Amino acid sequence: MSSRARLLVIDDDQQLLTALRRALAYEGYDVAVADSGEAGLRLARERPPDLVVLDVLLPGLDGLEVCRRLRAGGDVPILMLTARDEVSDRVAGLDAGADDYLVKPFAVDELLARVRALLRRRVPPPEEWRFADLVLRPSTREVLRGERPLVLTPREFDLLALFLQHPRQVLTREVLMERVWGPDYDGESNVLEVYIGHLRNKLEAGGEPRLLHTVRGVGYVLKE
Repeated sequence: MSSRARLLVIDDDQQLLTALRRALAYEGYDVAVADSGEAGLRLARERPPDLVVLDVLLPGLDGLEVCRRLRAGGDVPILMLTARDEVSDRVAGLDAGADDYLVKPFAVDELLARVRALLRRRVPPPEEWRFADLVLRPSTREVLRGERPLVLTPREFDLLALFLQHPRQVLTREVLMERVWGPDYDGESNVLEVYIGHLRNKLEAGGEPRLLHTVRGVGYVLKE
């Protein structure tokens, strides 16, 4: 585990947020903090963390929904914090996608130990994603259709990467917009359709069969 693992702490308790930031930074972690679910999701998109410490009781978008959205977009380890000690509450957090659960009040040493354990268990991202004759390499941002390289814009790359992480799974328009453009996007309403068209043109420029299919009224799916 790198001593500079990136951690994101999301909690509306400013005193606790400050204490955790200091404790985690002292341990050598690169720490970002957010005091709302919306701000936390925005930070997670801008600079993907290696682990998220997430409070359940947040104003507005609560921790369970934040957890679901983080989990829908990847496999980042999530340690949930709560003031509730009921079994049903712990089950709800785990069902939402949390990897571990810590009840307030807690000892900082225990939180640090759980963070270390989660980071040790984290599976490193693959060097490449493959589907049919399509290859995408996240570290170098290379994309190949067979032997043919594809030149994609950053947004096209992010959109295609999301499909490759969820092959054969129908992704709704809402999920695609939130994951690639963010929940605060207020530009052209047909931007997703435009980018899907660009991707299809590039994917099929050599006469290859279609991989990105429309599921009318729902969204899109990567399938043969």
